[in-house]
Amino acid sequence: MGLQTTPSRATDTRGMELAVQAKLRAILPFWLSEPLLIIGKLLWASLFAVLILLGIILSKAIWSDAVPFWRYDALVIYAVSLQILFLLFKLETWDEAKVIILFHLSGTVMEFFKVNAGSWAYPEPGVLKLFSVPLFTGFMYASVGSFIARAIRLFDMRFTPYPPLWMTFVLAGAIYINFFAHHFVTDIRLGLFAATVILFYRTKIRIRIGAQDYWLPMVLAGIFVGFCLWIAENIGTRTGTWAYPGQAWYQWVAWSKMGSWYLLIFVSFVTVTLVFRDELDTPDKRSTR
Repeated sequence: MGLQTTPSRATDTRGMELAVQAKLRAILPFWLSEPLLIIGKLLWASLFAVLILLGIILSKAIWSDAVPFWRYDALVIYAVSLQILFLLFKLETWDEAKVIILFHLSGTVMEFFKVNAGSWAYPEPGVLKLFSVPLFTGFMYASVGSFIARAIRLFDMRFTPYPPLWMTFVLAGAIYINFFAHHFVTDIRLGLFAATVILFYRTKIRIRIGAQDYWLPMVLAGIFVGFCLWIAENIGTRTGTWAYPGQAWYQWVAWSKMGSWYLLIFVSFVTVTLVFRDELDTPDKRSTR
């Protein structure tokens, strides 16, 4: 069942969107008002991720030894509180929350492995840490899931033509396994990059702004979101929240990390399709037309 069948379970901002749209179009030319609407809607869809990043930045700016508990522990409490508030104020549906829990669990498992494999580290102390991983990290992965789920709903997205579901599940599984397996066997990420293009090169995403529809290639969307996550990762390293071996806090994260985020986007999106199905123009739907 797709989420569009239960719109009442999330706060409907369509009226506000139409009012803002009318105001912008009244005072600005179309070529300027439309990008502003899209950017504003993207920011609204990524609200959970933006608030997590703001928490990381502000906590780094204001924290001192005089505070009687650790910054990482405060971030855990902050992230849990955000998730509760999102549900209470119906900024996320319960169906979306179920998928986001999957992101939280799969992301935390990856963190346990990667940190103890030496891929990166969390240098600050904290009580709410397990296997050297502060427990707020799962919410960073959950914020990716939150963004995708909210963006699909808020932009009224449709994906067409969408590949057979079983192929997307195989691809997502292979990507996730490779994040672990490349420490022991040959890294196949180049093949996985190619697989995302082969499988999704025809897929376009419809986004709706008011009564206007726009179409975006899905692979290009994956690159864009991967770049945004790479920027967010640099915020994390520059605030000292996590660190890569041999990298100073002021250095940019390697560009290769953007490739990892690009692949993770496809894992994330396929996970979301466990709930979102009505939005996918799959072969079985096309065959019944």
